[in-house]
Amino acid sequence: MKIVDEKIEKRETMKQKTGYNLTKQDENVIQLFADLGMPKNLAKTLLFISQLEDCRSQDIEQGVHLLQPQVSIAIQELRKKGWVKKYDKKKKGKGRPVHHYQLTKPLPELVKSFQNEKIIQIETIKKNFIALETILNRENQKLVP
Repeated sequence: MKIVDEKIEKRETMKQKTGYNLTKQDENVIQLFADLGMPKNLAKTLLFISQLEDCRSQDIEQGVHLLQPQVSIAIQELRKKGWVKKYDKKKKGKGRPVHHYQLTKPLPELVKSFQNEKIIQIETIKKNFIALETILNRENQKLVP
């Protein structure tokens, strides 16, 4: 039990460091994004970044309780969509700069972009069903004497 208690305590400490906890409303938003076809890790990452001016990958990991590879994949996808930009901040002293992330547009604009993507997908699906019905109707007409 001691290990479990230590993990819970560490998680609580991480929550305090980032100053961000997912609210019930956040959970609902994440679920709605998921219902619309967005992976939950992507939705969590997007929502977290939208709450801050900028953040590091580690902040996201701690803030929404994802593992580093999950955050990296989500960030990569968000950058590919053009929703998140990366920039480097130098640390004091020596060492590599740290990657920071921020949204390229306000969240409502990104949601509109997501909506447009889904509308295009719906239109493509409709066209494919029409094409499928047309082909099948032709085949059925050939079978009828």
